[in-house]
This record gives sequence, C-alpha cells and structure tokens, in this order.
Amino acid sequence: MGNRGMEDLIPLVNQLQDAFSSIGQNSSLDLPQIAVVGGQSAGKSSVLENFVGKDFLPRGSGIVTRRPLVLQLINCPTEYAEFLHCKGKKFIDFDEVRQEIEAETDRVTGANKGISPVPINLRVYSPHVLNLTLVDLPGMTKVPVGDQPADIEQQIKEMLMQFVTKDNCLILAVSPANSDLANSDALKIAKEVDPQGLRTIGVITKLDLMDEGTDARDILENKLLPLRRGYIGVVNRSQKDIDGKKDITAALQAERKFFLSHPSYRHLADRMGTAHLQKVLNQQLTNHIRETLPGLRSKLQSQLLAIEKEVEEYKNFRPDDPGRKTKALLQMVQQFAVDFEKRIEGSGDQVDTYELSGGAKINRIFHERFPFEIVKLESDEKTLRKEISYAIKNIHGIRTGLFTPDMAFETIVKRLIAQIKEPCQKCVDMVIGELVNTVRQCTQKLAQYPMLREEMERIVTQHIRDRESRTKDQVMLLIDIELSYINTNHDDFIGFANAQQKSNQMSKKKAAGNQDEIMVIRKGWLTINNIGIMKGGAKDYWFVLTAETLSWYKDDEEKEKKYMLPVDNLKLKDIEKSFMSSKHIFALFSTEHRNVYKDYRQLELASDSQEEVDSWKASFLRAGVYPERSVSEVEESSGDGQIHSMDPQLERQVEIVRNLVDSYLSIIHRTVRDLIPKAIMHLMVNNTKEFIHADLLAQLYSCGDQNSLMEESQEQATHRDEMLKMYHALREGLGIIGDISTSTITTTMPPPVDDSWLQVTGMPSGRRSPMSSPTPQRRAPPGPPRPGGRAAPSRPAVSPDPGPAPSVPSRPNRAPPPGVPR
Repeated sequence: MGNRGMEDLIPLVNQLQDAFSSIGQNSSLDLPQIAVVGGQSAGKSSVLENFVGKDFLPRGSGIVTRRPLVLQLINCPTEYAEFLHCKGKKFIDFDEVRQEIEAETDRVTGANKGISPVPINLRVYSPHVLNLTLVDLPGMTKVPVGDQPADIEQQIKEMLMQFVTKDNCLILAVSPANSDLANSDALKIAKEVDPQGLRTIGVITKLDLMDEGTDARDILENKLLPLRRGYIGVVNRSQKDIDGKKDITAALQAERKFFLSHPSYRHLADRMGTAHLQKVLNQQLTNHIRETLPGLRSKLQSQLLAIEKEVEEYKNFRPDDPGRKTKALLQMVQQFAVDFEKRIEGSGDQVDTYELSGGAKINRIFHERFPFEIVKLESDEKTLRKEISYAIKNIHGIRTGLFTPDMAFETIVKRLIAQIKEPCQKCVDMVIGELVNTVRQCTQKLAQYPMLREEMERIVTQHIRDRESRTKDQVMLLIDIELSYINTNHDDFIGFANAQQKSNQMSKKKAAGNQDEIMVIRKGWLTINNIGIMKGGAKDYWFVLTAETLSWYKDDEEKEKKYMLPVDNLKLKDIEKSFMSSKHIFALFSTEHRNVYKDYRQLELASDSQEEVDSWKASFLRAGVYPERSVSEVEESSGDGQIHSMDPQLERQVEIVRNLVDSYLSIIHRTVRDLIPKAIMHLMVNNTKEFIHADLLAQLYSCGDQNSLMEESQEQATHRDEMLKMYHALREGLGIIGDISTSTITTTMPPPVDDSWLQVTGMPSGRRSPMSSPTPQRRAPPGPPRPGGRAAPSRPAVSPDPGPAPSVPSRPNRAPPPGVPR
C-alpha cells in the first residue's frame, strides 16, 4: 500500500482542494481525484454510500444528482461529516447530510430538476473508510424533465468533460450488469477521453439482477471489452432494501455471501465487492498521485511563486496595530494622488484600451464637444440676414437710412455672444462629471478599506462641487467682459471699409470655384442604417465630408466610391435609438423635400457611440449642414415673412453687417475656445490636483476616528485568511512531496490489453462493431443453454489476460438490437 509519506498524500490533496475551492480557484490546479460517471440509476450513489456505510445521498427517480459532489473520505476514529459551505458545523446525523445536500442543490439549481456545474464539497470522517477523494457526477440523460433545458444531454456531457478530460483524473465507469455493456454511457465517455484506457476503472453493478442463467464472468475476468485497469463487480441494495431501511453493514455481508456462493464468481470473490473496490481505489489513487508528483510539484511551485509576494505582507499582519494603519493611510492617499494625476496627465502604464477616460476625455470635451456646442448655436444664413434687416429698419425708424448703422452690427453681435454662455456652462458640467468619474475609478484600489474609500470620494467630490460655482462665475465673467466692449479695432477685424470689398471677393470666389472650400473636413466609418434587408441591410462605409459633398466608399482605401451627395440644402436631425439596436443615429434630409439618396427621403447614419455622432455633427456644421429647427422656431420666423422685402440699398447694408458680424464672431469664438478650457483647467482640474496633494490627508484626519476609517472590509479579511491558508497548504504540500521516497512500494500498472474496442471511432451504419454488438453468451454452470447477460463495471489492478479478446458471438434466443443485421 506504500509508505507513510504516500498515505499522507490523499489528505494533502483534500487540503489543497479545499484551499483552492474556498477562494474560487478550484480549477486552477489539476489535482488527482476519481470521477464517478455512469448513466442514470446505474448505481453510482449506492456505491459511494456503501463506502461510507451510511445513507446520506439523495434518492429518487430520474436525475437525482444535479450538482457535482466532491466527496472526501478520511479515516478517523470518530464519525461525522462537514460541508465546505458550512464551515465549522459538524453533521453527526447523516439524514441531515442528505437534507443539506438537497437544500444546497436546490439553492443553486432550483427545485425542479435543474443542473449546475458548481460543486458541493463534502468531507466524511469515519473509522470505516479508507482515504479517498471521489467526485459524484450527474447521470447522463436523454430526455429533459421539469425545468431542464432541451439540451440537457449536452449540458451534462459538458459538465462531465470538465472533470474527466483532466489528465490527473481517474475515471470510475459505473455500468449496470443487466444492460448491454457495449452501450454503456460510462464506457462511451471513457473511450472518448481516455482512448488508451490508462485512467479508466470499470465497476459492474446489479449483478444480482441479471436474467436467470446469465452472468458477467467474462467481463469480470477482463476478457470481454477489456480495460487495462480491469473491472470490479459490486452488489448494491435493491430499492426494496432501501425502502425497508436495510442496514448497509448487512448489505455488505450479503454482497460477500453472494460472491462466495455464486458458481460463476466464487473464484473471483476475493477481488470483488465494495470493500475490495474501496481498497483498490485507495491504492490506485495513491499510485496515481505518485505518478503525477513531478507535474504536481511544478504546479505547486508556480502557484506558490505567484502568491508569495502578496502573502509576505500578510504574515506579520496585525489588524489593530496603529502604526500599520497610519502607514497604510499615508500609502493609500499617496497612491490615490499618483493615480489621479496619471489619469489626468496621461501615463504609459495601465492604459485603458477600451474607452477614453480622465484627461483624454476632458481633452475631447475641450476640442470637440465644446466647439460643437458653440457652432450649434449659429443661425442659418437666411434667418441671420432677416434679423439684420429688422435691426437696420428698426434703428432707422421712420426715416430711410443712407448709411449702414453701427448699432445694427453691435446689437446682433451682442445677442450672439450672449448665447455662448450656455455652451460654456455645459462644458464646465461635462468636465465636472468626468472628474467625479475619475475620482471613482481611482478609489477602486481602496476596496479593502470601504470607510476610507467612501470618505475619500466624499471629500474630493465635495471639493469639486464647491469649485463648480466659482468656475462658472469666472467663465460667465469672461463672456461678460467680451460683451462689455466690442473692439472694432482688433487686428483681425475686417472693419467697415473692408466689409463691402470682402462681399465682392466672395462673389468672385463662388463664380470661380473656391479650392479651399472643397478641403476635406472629416473622414471616418459610419453605418447607413435605413437600407432595407432586401437590399442588403445596414452596412458600414468609409465617409469623406468636404465643404461641398459627402461621399462614401467601400473601405478606407477610397478606391471604390459608392455615392457622392452634395451638401447644399441639407439639414440634419436626431433619430431615436431603436430597441433592437445599440447604435446612435442621426439623419440628413433635404429642405426642398426631395429624395436625398436614391429613393430615400432621408439618409440615416449611425455610429457605436454618442461621442462619435456628436463629433460628426460638429463636422457637418462646418460644412454648412445645420440641425433642424423646432416647429415653434419655424412658425416664429415665418410669422411676418412678408416684411422681408428689401430694396437694393438695404440688401447692401445687410451684406456689410453680415460680413462684420461673421468677422467679429470668428474672433470671439477663437478667444472663447482658447480661454474657457484654460479657465476650467486652472480653476477646476489643476486646483483639484493641488487639493489632493496638499489638503486631502488633513481633511481625512479631521473627519473622524482613524481606527474606524482604516477598518478592513470583511471580504479583504476573508481573502487574506484564504491566501494564507492556501500558502501554507502549498508549502505543506511541497514539503510532503519532498519527503516522499522515490522507492515507494506501489503496485505497478497492469500490462496493456487489447483495447482496440476503445479506440474504434465509428463504423458505417449497418455494420457491427464491438461497441454496438450484443453482449455474448456468458459462462455458466452445467445445465441447459441460457441467454447471455451483460454488464459494464470496473476492476482495478486485476491481472488481465494478455491474450487477444475472444470473438463476440451473437446472443442466442434473443433478437439483436436495432440496426444490427441478423
């Protein structure tokens, strides 16, 4: 059975399994274990109960095991059970164990036959068991019942594969003797994942329920469908015995009597039965662990190396040490300040590749969103000229003016400058929102100190809110300063003398074709959203926008042009996002009520983000494509449209004022787009950085008790305990592995057998293969011929017959299965 070091291995693996399960990393280390697989009602749970000698597993019809049960059997003088999810609670009554398994199963899967791959970990201590670790898996089924999904068969198979595909997992293939072994679900799974049969142990159940005159001797002797590790036969309690509360000890005695008295099995009696199966599994699992020691040692070492640095901080950890709390507080504040500055100023480490954030987002607000909000204020040409003409007429009053009045220019300019206040305030709000979001992202590292995180977020956010009013007042002051004095002597202002000259030059440029206007404004990908499914559906194209046209191409190489659309007389409007789509949409339409694109009245363009849509809208504004005005604005502007009939002199005056307004507003826009971001940076962003560096720590000290502030979260304390537990388990595991003698006494792997039946991957329908052939006639005591029974279980470490497997004759007196020719 091996030396003392080997005997310690199974408890060690159990300890590692618990340590990894408790921190959610059970699958990160491929620990040696035995997975119990088989069809429904094959007797898997009965075999496990026989090992323990107690009734503790749920029973019933259909699928009963609906979650993997990791059963750890530990030899111990006292008898009790423990669940990993009920730490510290000992179960003496095994009826309570069954109830807890049922309750824990229903908690995750529901009470109506649902399944889940999340395992239940149960540890049973008893003087009647040998050290073993087994995983009881749900039985394979074909037809869904209750709440089970239609693909229940595939789901169960995928769950089984999570366990049996691992190289360190032995497969205990349980098959009933009273059904055809060649059709055993367990052996089919074994054949798929272990074609060499190196990890498969066969178990044959229900030997006492075979047809009269049949037996499973050839299988148990490993002559029919042989496995390298062989088969072991067991006899479980019948349903009548279970309902009658037949004692398992008595059942084991009856099992022993059955093998000793049955003429076909008496010569195998010492190698059959539950007790022998448990002994063999203990031996084979121990040997299997020994074989996997080199790989296991390597994995343990790599796991230990990965957590060693973190655990080093926990070794001498004292939760109530004031020095530790003070040091941690200083470190957290310094780290927060560094992280905040990196997110604002930019950094090469920890770069977010999925979205803009921090300083990059603020930069986009300053240079795309803010200019877009300003340009969006611009009236269309027709409306602006009408307002200028009203201003000129109202200033002249009853008289007919001979000269262009200064007051018309100043009135229009001041009204347009005053409109800029709203975009400036909106820009401040957007920057504040991004600063608050940045603070929240930076405090994520403080999750282990929830009180500190909450207080730090509150203090910094409150400071940002306090600066909001001052920043907005300063921004409004900048606009009021621009309104206080219209500087017509500005170097970039064209002046009254040049206004008419510019008007003439513009006319000439339009006649000759201005090359500057056809300069590309923007390029990028957009989706044409309103193409019907019959015509190909929504598609992505590469768009190129100039001052005169909007063109789109098949791709960004711009070789295959799909269409070119003039932007004259176009406007844009927002489209509500469809519940079927996650894209943000806007549309172009014609003010002359004509089709924009082929037979479409409007061209719907879509992008994945609202920011991208806003950026495109700003570009369209530069090309002279303005947003659609509301109905009230349209009615207001057209209410007295008959007034707007100008004589040539008034038309000339309007043109002059229009050029002056355009010149002065361009100066204001340049100034505002330059000064407002600077003011926000100085008063808001830089000030917040200085506050975090200089005043945050003092504010934290003044806000309350430092001990409560630095109190750890329960999750962090649990994580630290589990990391230490895993660290010590890994160290202990490596220590035990290092002490194991390489000359450990162990049973060698049986020699190879003819396992060609395992390696058959498929045959044409209508032809017989070993996996589809009927079970042959069994040997029996002298007497009349009798039809052969069948069976499909496991016997480890039985020396198999090295000769070729016998041929498989057809079973007499019984029709072959469907699809097999007579």
